[in-house]
Amino acid sequence: MTDDLSTLLANSGNFLSGLQITLLATVLGALLMFLLSVVLGLMARSHKLLVRGSARTVIEFFRGTSLLVQLWWLFYALPLLGLKFEPLLCGVLALGLNYGAYGAEVVRGSINAVPPPQWEAAIALNLSRWRRMRRIIWPQAVALMIPSFNNLFIQLLKSTPLLFTITLTDVMFVGESLRLAGGDEAVIYTALLLMYLVLTYAFTLLFSVAEIRANKRLGRHEGLGSVFRSMRTTRAADEEARTV
Repeated sequence: MTDDLSTLLANSGNFLSGLQITLLATVLGALLMFLLSVVLGLMARSHKLLVRGSARTVIEFFRGTSLLVQLWWLFYALPLLGLKFEPLLCGVLALGLNYGAYGAEVVRGSINAVPPPQWEAAIALNLSRWRRMRRIIWPQAVALMIPSFNNLFIQLLKSTPLLFTITLTDVMFVGESLRLAGGDEAVIYTALLLMYLVLTYAFTLLFSVAEIRANKRLGRHEGLGSVFRSMRTTRAADEEARTV
């Protein structure tokens, strides 16, 4: 066991390099996820059938197919059609498109969840559709979106180990390389578990702070202690979503 830990520490530089790739893919994939979520979510609420139908088609396609198959299609099948992307770009596209489809439903549902009196008040103020959304509806919807987006972001982060299947040298790739070189599986996989656990809680804390700030802008004052209550609520929602 001591020798295995020493080997792990000796390869800490490789793990850090792999961790940087994991974080880069996560952040870029999340940015694409957020962008697509907003665009597709708003399109899905359009009164125009063509716009709404196009959004629903994209959403259902990426929600209804496997992330792993999407990833492999981008990396292995797409070059056969004459278009080849770098592994990192393939990973970012697969993660962003897949989770963006789920995020679109979060955006659409959160906007619809804004209480009807808020919509009526915005109309009574004779605001344009754009100003109603920007000044009244959107800030309230964002506060409702954050917990769900936190769950999606964490799921996206936990899906990044799939990227080693397309030769991307993320932290999972480094761990597998070390295992194949004769490293102890228990030590390696325990280290990987701890890395993802630390990352998950760090990002959950950031999202909890963002949720508190969003609620504070709406006049819902909450102390820092609510960060931990928000984290417990998020974990409970995540567990409930997995059981459905």
